[in-house]
Amino acid sequence: MAGPMLFRAPLMSSSLPLFDDADLASQVPADLLRRAAAAEAGHHDELRDADGQLRPAWAAFAAQLGAPLDDLARRQALLARQIQEDGVTYNVYNAQGGPSRPWSLEVLPLLIDADEWLALERGVAQRASLLNAILADVYGEQRVLKDALLPAALVYGHPGYLRGLQGVQPAGGVYLHVAAFDLVRGPDGDWSVVSQRTQAPSGLGYVMQNRLIVSRLFPEAYRGLNVQHLATGYRRLIDTVTELAAGCAGGATPRLALLTPGPYNETYFEQAYLARYLGLPLVEGGDLIVRDDTVYLKTVQGLEPIHGLLRRLDDDFCDPLELRPDSTLGVPGLMQAVRAGKVVLANALGTGFLESPAVHGFLPALSRQLLGEPLALPSLDTWWCGEAAAWQHVRDELGDHVIRPSFPYAGTPGFGSPRLRQSFDAVTGPTLTEAALHTWRDRIDHDPAAYTLQRFLPYAQAPVWQGERIAMRGASVRVYALADGQGGWQVLPGGMTRIATRDAGPVSMQLGGSSLDTWVMTHGPVDTFSMLPARVKLDELEQRQRPVASRTGENLFWMGRYTERTELQLRLAQGLLNLQSADDEPEDAVLEALSALAVANGMVPPGTPSLRQSPRVFERAAMEALADAQATQGAYSLAFNLGALQRCAQVLRERFSSDHARLLRTMGDDFQRLLRQAATPGVPSSDTPAIAGARPLGPFGFASAQPALDHLGMQLAAVTGAQTDRMTRDPGWRLLTVGRLIERLNGYSAFLRAFWQADALRHPQGFDQILTLFDSTITFRARYQRRLEQPALLALLVLDESNPRALACVLRRLRTELGKLPVRSERGGDLLALLPHEGVGASLGELCDPDHGHARVLTLLNRLVDTSWRLSDEVGLRYFAHAEPTDSMVSA
Repeated sequence: MAGPMLFRAPLMSSSLPLFDDADLASQVPADLLRRAAAAEAGHHDELRDADGQLRPAWAAFAAQLGAPLDDLARRQALLARQIQEDGVTYNVYNAQGGPSRPWSLEVLPLLIDADEWLALERGVAQRASLLNAILADVYGEQRVLKDALLPAALVYGHPGYLRGLQGVQPAGGVYLHVAAFDLVRGPDGDWSVVSQRTQAPSGLGYVMQNRLIVSRLFPEAYRGLNVQHLATGYRRLIDTVTELAAGCAGGATPRLALLTPGPYNETYFEQAYLARYLGLPLVEGGDLIVRDDTVYLKTVQGLEPIHGLLRRLDDDFCDPLELRPDSTLGVPGLMQAVRAGKVVLANALGTGFLESPAVHGFLPALSRQLLGEPLALPSLDTWWCGEAAAWQHVRDELGDHVIRPSFPYAGTPGFGSPRLRQSFDAVTGPTLTEAALHTWRDRIDHDPAAYTLQRFLPYAQAPVWQGERIAMRGASVRVYALADGQGGWQVLPGGMTRIATRDAGPVSMQLGGSSLDTWVMTHGPVDTFSMLPARVKLDELEQRQRPVASRTGENLFWMGRYTERTELQLRLAQGLLNLQSADDEPEDAVLEALSALAVANGMVPPGTPSLRQSPRVFERAAMEALADAQATQGAYSLAFNLGALQRCAQVLRERFSSDHARLLRTMGDDFQRLLRQAATPGVPSSDTPAIAGARPLGPFGFASAQPALDHLGMQLAAVTGAQTDRMTRDPGWRLLTVGRLIERLNGYSAFLRAFWQADALRHPQGFDQILTLFDSTITFRARYQRRLEQPALLALLVLDESNPRALACVLRRLRTELGKLPVRSERGGDLLALLPHEGVGASLGELCDPDHGHARVLTLLNRLVDTSWRLSDEVGLRYFAHAEPTDSMVSA
């Protein structure tokens, strides 16, 4: 199976012992039967046949395990660790917000034998062809509507039908590039379709993620069962969209991107994962702009045309100009670009009405009319209550059906009714009381078109490892059909199996369900296709150095700033620790300088009494702020900046290696955990900080936080090392570096200015503190021993271009990185002109002049602080904003 190397060594090959004799091999299948609970009455058992024996596929799997059944616990632990370390998440929506939780994956796969898959494959491919034919007709001649094979009310009353695209045919006549079907197996063992996804089917990223993890847990079984690989299907998707978009590219290789709703979408992880696997930039609606009917990606290099979009954004959010006006996720003008034939969307806009469950009841007749053949893979028996005869036929049997909404969300005008229809979750009839059934009958009578009934079907149950036993859980399988652009379809061999959390509960990831890898066995050879194409065109080689989207560049820029800002705050906290451990009484000037810096850098809220005025109050405020990730008191301290750093990393997931991303995710959690561990149990006294230390607190006690600060320091060193040595030097990396250098210039200039203004450098404590803040103590002592003279200090911290913390070195590196950023001709001015031409713009002699040196140092530091802010603004205007200048004038 081809794919990116996203996993570490432990799962790359088997470390399990092989069987030593046939007796042990025969014990595992018997043990599997003994420990597995039986499927509930009325449910198909995926594990056992009618005689209570293991089905052939499961018997073969058990024989290939390579270890006793108890070893499944170890493999489940390996799986959970891999999920956590790779940051595989699923965002759960609820009334309080959308927290992320780890993706739920079970260790045992679902097994589908080769003969059974061949029948499913034919049925799924036929269904995909039928749905594409329905779309071509509905947006074309509309014969199926005129002949009443599909009710017009069901189409025109559905918000997924887009009147603005009537008569518009997408490239190649392909409306559906990927279609997803949710299949369930009934008690008789036959498969049926429960639902279909035609707008922006989700799950392909999770499918590959599941496969990469589970197949490495059972390498012998995976090979021995001849499980078909997945990579060809993903290549087919890219090839089809590329071929169809060729007409939009004017002879050049089309540029593609994956359009995401953003990091708060429930499946954002798999969207980022899929974009990375397919080699596509991950873009949000705000990254795109339409000009002259052409879609452009806003990049730090300028506007780059986009010819094809794999979209994961539902229709109504795609264009706020013509669809949902309150959408902030879409691209204004996208519908017009589609009508002009300047962009290929996969899937095409306007496909959403086919997701209505009511459509299933009309598919058999539509298949005979449009394809000339019967429907091979049936849907669950379905009745659209908008047909009076259908509703009357099942009205008295409501308790045997599942009630589903015909239309997707509240606020849709009812067809032929002034009221607004309200959406609801599917309701299972057998779970309702007689009173509830009576209420539902009244609701349906009042607006029958809004409701669809499907026959209730007990789902087949699949085996799931739980502790020391095998439980059986209801399962549904989502399979994917991928268009080849020539009228044919390839069905991905496998898919995403979702299971219920309880023995007979609903199958839903939002309700806490889990997933299984889906193994499809084959009689023929396993497809060893790789995602790497055999030959690459020259212009493709140029495109593989992908342009950096402006949003990506902006997030990288701020990641650099937050990284450096966190390090500056860490230096300041360590300076306070050094002050506490000093033997001498602190000097007032040093206390005032550190207090001013603490307020300016968000370590304590504004208005906090200084260290000199009230050390205990200052200490308490600083300690409370350290762990306050929400800055509730107005102090934007370490926990807050670690959270900001993590949020930047969240939207840049596809840019980082697994190790780098994992480190960025865990820093904030580790910091909070170590602070909690340091807290002393019990209620603190009035003069004790909220977080007390393991030893008595000194007058400015940060001692309790020292383990957390030390650990954070090591993690930050690893992060900055990864940023420096493990990222490609593209414009995005240069913006990250520029962000770090701007923050460093601002921070260190402000550090030195605070000590200079407070006249704190006249004291040895002041010297020690400023050297600690600049991380230059070792260098200073090696050069100057204990000669605590200000000229030496200025030489090292201001003018020394070999000292990475010195202001002159920061400016030199800024000049280098700014000079390598892309040239944006539409923006006037030169960023380098904001910086001194060389050095810091002043000599050591000028800064040490007996009469004017003190004032000149302050002037220089003020100028550099101001320069850092101006430079930050100009970088944002030049590379992140795309408002072009205009010479047009408006007159009254």
